[in-house]
Amino acid sequence: MSDLPEKQSLAGQEVDSPAKSFRSSSTETETIAEFSTFIEKLSPILDEMKDSNEVADLPTIQKAIESLETDFRHAKSVVESPNIRSSPAKHIEDLTQNLGRSLGLVLFASHDVPIANKEKIKALRREMMNVRFDLSSERESEFPSEAEDETMEDETEEETEEKEIEEEDESEEEDRITLDIDDVIMQIKYGDDGKYKNALLELNALIMDGMISNERINDEGMIKVLSQRLGSCKGNDRVTVIQILRYLVTQNDQYKEEMKDLGFLSTLVKSLARDAGEQREAVGLLLNLADDPAVRRRIGRIQGCIVMLVTISSGDDEKAFHDARKLLNAMSSNTQHALHMAEAGYFKPLIHYLKEGSDMSKVLMATAISRMELTDQNKASLGKDGAIEPLVKMFNKGNLEAKLSALNALQNLSSLKENIQLLIHSGIVVALLQLLFSVTSVLMTLREPASAILAKISQSESILVKQDVSQQMLSLLNLSSPVIQNHLLEALNNIASHSSASKVRKKMKENGAIQLLLPFFTERNTKIRTGALKLVYTLSKDIPGEFREQLGDTHLTTIADIVSTSTYECEKASALGILSNLPVNDKTITDLLKNANLLPVLISMVSSISATSTPITIWLTESIAGILVRFTIPSDKKLQHYSAENGIIPVLLKLLSSGSSVTKCRAATCLTQLSKNSLHLCKLRKSKWFCIPPTDAVCEVHDGYCSVKSTFCLVKTGAVSPLIQVLEGSESATDEAVLSCLSTLLQDEIWENGINYISKKSGIQAILKVVESGNSKSQEKALWILEKIFRVEAHKVEYGQSAQMLLIDLAQNGDPILKPRVAKLLAQLELLQSQSSYF
Repeated sequence: MSDLPEKQSLAGQEVDSPAKSFRSSSTETETIAEFSTFIEKLSPILDEMKDSNEVADLPTIQKAIESLETDFRHAKSVVESPNIRSSPAKHIEDLTQNLGRSLGLVLFASHDVPIANKEKIKALRREMMNVRFDLSSERESEFPSEAEDETMEDETEEETEEKEIEEEDESEEEDRITLDIDDVIMQIKYGDDGKYKNALLELNALIMDGMISNERINDEGMIKVLSQRLGSCKGNDRVTVIQILRYLVTQNDQYKEEMKDLGFLSTLVKSLARDAGEQREAVGLLLNLADDPAVRRRIGRIQGCIVMLVTISSGDDEKAFHDARKLLNAMSSNTQHALHMAEAGYFKPLIHYLKEGSDMSKVLMATAISRMELTDQNKASLGKDGAIEPLVKMFNKGNLEAKLSALNALQNLSSLKENIQLLIHSGIVVALLQLLFSVTSVLMTLREPASAILAKISQSESILVKQDVSQQMLSLLNLSSPVIQNHLLEALNNIASHSSASKVRKKMKENGAIQLLLPFFTERNTKIRTGALKLVYTLSKDIPGEFREQLGDTHLTTIADIVSTSTYECEKASALGILSNLPVNDKTITDLLKNANLLPVLISMVSSISATSTPITIWLTESIAGILVRFTIPSDKKLQHYSAENGIIPVLLKLLSSGSSVTKCRAATCLTQLSKNSLHLCKLRKSKWFCIPPTDAVCEVHDGYCSVKSTFCLVKTGAVSPLIQVLEGSESATDEAVLSCLSTLLQDEIWENGINYISKKSGIQAILKVVESGNSKSQEKALWILEKIFRVEAHKVEYGQSAQMLLIDLAQNGDPILKPRVAKLLAQLELLQSQSSYF
């Protein structure tokens, strides 16, 4: 009987065991099923995040997604493991909540980025963080009680025990959270870099989960702690700190008070110069804080802050771009900040003040524009964004201070072509001229900037539609100060040099402009003197004969003296340009220039001119070459010998090889004029001279004794090869002058020698090139030379085949005036009968 109770007890255990096992198994299945459901819900969300274009270039969000993906893979491996039923429910609960925290990090990192399904993600995160699996079976197995061994338990007693267990679990969870928060706060305050990094992530998760109260944050001084550690932590940690602070200030405005310290703001501003993710977060936090005018003032005083914000506002990061613009616009309520923005290249606030600010603000902004060193891009931005219209309005309607500041600003902007058009369309030209004619003493200070603006505006041909502008300026020349005279001359030069200004130039000359300008040739002010010379040069281009009548010998001597003594290239070029416009056959002018010893000066100038081609050096060489034409006219052999003795031929060869097309034409013309007399100056070999020159002096073209200085022979000067090189080049404008020069070797007595020499120097192919692509006049000269070339049977055989197609094409498609000459050549090549209608 003594064994009966023990057996009954054992029997009770055996009876209870299947029920208990079923209950445990059922709980495990529910836990695993719920966990699997979370994994299934998260999988498409994670895939969508990874494929999203919105976050592809945002490293902070990408790192959060990578962390979530790592946790997801781990959780998925647990679900797929055959040993999952042996995993404690607490472990699965922790995995679920860890996934929720990782989702929270993604949401936190993307709080201001429009990612898809954000509300759905938030709901899933809350669901995961709030999950609580039934842990009672684990506790029963770990801590068996006598009540559990009873086979017949009262249901009320079971409910009581379950309630006690739940309360105990909640108490333990609260204790664990409290311990976690305390540990996180300690690590945030005092932890090293590694622990600090982890603590930041935990703090982030706690804040997102609402598991740390505002009172706790305040009591622990977390805002101050995070602010202080911002300057010393590393890149990714800084981003996390700024993100936490941004989130907190969006939840509670009171936190902003602790971030208004200049030290913290200065540290935050440094993040504007770092990588894109940190930059974006820093701009966002500054914008959150900038609703306080005091904060905006402090931010504006931090060195480099406005410059960095302007840079970000023109960057590629759309979110940072918009936040930076908002912050700049908020800060622009301070005029000094608006000026700093303009100095950094952001002009919209400045233009806003010009349009809608107070009179004092308008003057301040206009003065700033006048003093800034603006790039062309800056000037274009100011013009495009609307700065010119309010400045013109200030000039027209403002007081003296407003007028002066507006004119100085417009002067700074008027050097850009696009702004010149805006100024002309604004109607300011008439107002500027009226101001220049004004004799009111109070307005005298405005005349200089007004004349400077007119000088710039005159660069546009649009000014030509303004009637009599040039005449009004000319009438002001003798009534103005030197500074204004200089600006007026600059304006007149710009107007007269426009290609469509022929009528204006004619009217200026008819109204005595040249006579008005001649006295300025002796002006002591170099700029004024140069401006007058340049304008006379432009006006004298079209009227060489008429111009000579207006230019006395005294003025000619003055111009020659300027060429010899001036140290300013532009002044020299202007004077030389005037001399090159004078009639070359006027012997009086030539003698005057020769007596002024001008030729040696010109030759020396060419030798010293830089090989670097600039507009001034081109103008100089073209003008010099034009004057040298005067010193080589074929009718005056004595003058030609004088020129050769002074070294003109080497200079002509230099100009032929390195000058502009105009210079090359003029140099070739000089050589042509010299070569025309070579045959007559050549000493023929049959002449019986007592002293016979050496045999190397015999010229194979002229068949006599030639030299550079005595006969100006193209062969002896070595000019034929450079002439052919010019023909071979791409400057077709030089062809006619060069062919004319080569033609001097084909005079009747020596034509065959000349042809053979040109062939020897490989010139025939170059002549065929002119036939193919030259203009009508140069083609006519080339055809004349070809006629002589094909008289020589050897050349006809060698070059006839290549010339045939060119000639046939020219006959069919060329200028009709060339047809007779082409036909004669085709007949020479036996491709056309001499009786052809082409003759």
